[in-house]
Amino acid sequence: MTNSTLTKPFRYDVVGSLLRPQALKQAHAQLAAGAITADQALTIQQLEIKRIVDEQVKLGLHAVTDGEFSRSWWHLDFLWGLTGVGKYDYHQSYKFKGDHTRTDNAELVGKVAFNPDHPFFKAFSYLQSIVPDGVLAKQTIPSPTMLFRDNRSDNWAKFYDSWEAYLTDLAAAYHDTIQHFYDLGCRYLQLDDTTWAFLISKLNDPKLSDSDRQHFEQLSQDGVTVINAALADLPTDLTVTTHICRGNFKSTYLFSGSYDVVAKYLGQLNYDGLFLEYDNERDGNFDALAQIWNHDTHKRLVLGLVTSKFPELENPEDLKARLQTAATKVPLENLALSTQCGFASTEEGNQLTEADQWEKLQLVIDTAKSVWSEA
Repeated sequence: MTNSTLTKPFRYDVVGSLLRPQALKQAHAQLAAGAITADQALTIQQLEIKRIVDEQVKLGLHAVTDGEFSRSWWHLDFLWGLTGVGKYDYHQSYKFKGDHTRTDNAELVGKVAFNPDHPFFKAFSYLQSIVPDGVLAKQTIPSPTMLFRDNRSDNWAKFYDSWEAYLTDLAAAYHDTIQHFYDLGCRYLQLDDTTWAFLISKLNDPKLSDSDRQHFEQLSQDGVTVINAALADLPTDLTVTTHICRGNFKSTYLFSGSYDVVAKYLGQLNYDGLFLEYDNERDGNFDALAQIWNHDTHKRLVLGLVTSKFPELENPEDLKARLQTAATKVPLENLALSTQCGFASTEEGNQLTEADQWEKLQLVIDTAKSVWSEA
């Protein structure tokens, strides 16, 4: 896909979430306490979104996001907005390495379907209204595979005669949702996904039983099936990417392991680009890149070499050297650069400042410009 002379994902790109400013956190707390109205909270939220959009444009990003300021979680708020999905207290947090989250979760309460009144549509329309000409409004939502895990679809048999029927409805709900974003003007959408990292951690376990391995491999194939069905027959001028996330909460993580064990599945996904975390040794080496890319000349792999978890800036020369190493597996033409994740997958945010955040993005931009002449 092209936008003028620029191909998306861009040589330097933003993953999605940004640190929530104190004014926004305070407004959400006041709204929850009944101290301000929903309209008052929305006014503050939109002011803060306008501010961070202007900052991204000032940096020179070709695509900008709303920082995910209209949601608390990177995934759950979206899932709750689908028809047939409800909110409940899981009574268990997500156990990150060194910290744990709140206990919110999503579950099936009926058949899954597109919701024409999903609140994310209004949020995107506001973002679209403030993005200047020549800059794209990038929308992020969780992958449909996020309704496979963490008890979210354990009760599928209550509503469906078969697992395959559930997957069909899930794919259709996503397809129609993505199409509606397009109808609202979206031309760049990203499906964020921790399921592949979950599968990486499971399939890399040397103690995994044969039956469990078969289960996780089937889950991997189901992921390919539902994602590709959701992406089928979408407009050709819509770019859809994914971000393979290993967990991002208060600068901690959930999953480790090499991409090798899921590379053959990732290579089957009909995305225009994949954002891959590569900021730490727990991500493995670049050997899996060729299989993930799968000789698709229209696909870009965006390497997340710059961490969003800590403020220390990477050495630009080290980043360029790593890109050249990656280019021995995939042509440099089919590579790009980003941070390894967003800066605030939940409203709590990572352990760095907003100034650190902008410096990280500036490093991504400057490094990419020194590697690709057209960046």
